[in-house]
Amino acid sequence: MKFIRFEMAGKAEIGILNKEETGILPLSRIYPGFGVTIMQQVIEGAGENESSQLWEAYNGETDCPQVPLEEVKVLAPIERPVHDILCVGVNYRDHREEAAGALADFKAAPEAVYFAKRAIRILGSGEAIEARLDLDDQLDYEVELAVIIGKEGKDIPREKAEEYIFGYSIFNDISSRKLQNRHGQWFRGKSLDTYTAMGPVILHKSALPFPVEVDVRSYVNGEKRQDSNTRLFLADIPKIIEDLSKGMTLEPGDIIATGTPAGVGMGSNPPRFMKQGDEVICEIPPIGRLVNRVEMYFPGRT
Repeated sequence: MKFIRFEMAGKAEIGILNKEETGILPLSRIYPGFGVTIMQQVIEGAGENESSQLWEAYNGETDCPQVPLEEVKVLAPIERPVHDILCVGVNYRDHREEAAGALADFKAAPEAVYFAKRAIRILGSGEAIEARLDLDDQLDYEVELAVIIGKEGKDIPREKAEEYIFGYSIFNDISSRKLQNRHGQWFRGKSLDTYTAMGPVILHKSALPFPVEVDVRSYVNGEKRQDSNTRLFLADIPKIIEDLSKGMTLEPGDIIATGTPAGVGMGSNPPRFMKQGDEVICEIPPIGRLVNRVEMYFPGRT
């Protein structure tokens, strides 16, 4: 089941895609009067009764009217995260080798590396990356699998990790490499406005066997740049959730970006960074495609 946030007649709504992925079953029609407009309400409020109603609608067991997908604007499934994004650095074997070749002072950490990424607003598929090339002309892409936490937890053992997951999405950890290197850490270079994209949907965890093994790819202007699989994780999802929850509470709606594979612009020789007009596509086949275009942003211009 895929949860989608969309705009219809100037109003944001939440729904689920039908099995053919040609239409949307709006939650406002599945639960009349419920007033669901943000994904956080779904993540926090999906009890057993509500879930059964969703599955009945998804399986065509109700007469819920559908909205054709082509008649709506698809929005980021979560526009304003509850907290900063929780990120995992250098979490693919191939990307670790790539980073070692691209950065003279790179040293592999003995344990998983975690950092935060600030995102005031998350871009959806089809929205423009407002590139601050005046601050840094080394604009890079990073396709990642995002894990959406579904319930509050602390000190979660790895064997129970799946119980705390709501679903999965595609994440583009857009990065400014000069800022990243100048400040000696990841936060500053990854937290500019519009440098976080996610979508086009959230795939419910029930759709994928656990632990998750999915292909992860990116394309720039149609050229494949990244092509890997989450089975190459250095720290798998159970390990990540176990680590992050040790002494720290995870809450519904928290987003964990699980790291990117080899093939980023920084890792090419010579490096290939994004520029004005470039289109970047992030793809994870069970979820879909996240598409964004680079547009120059000029401070002070509206």
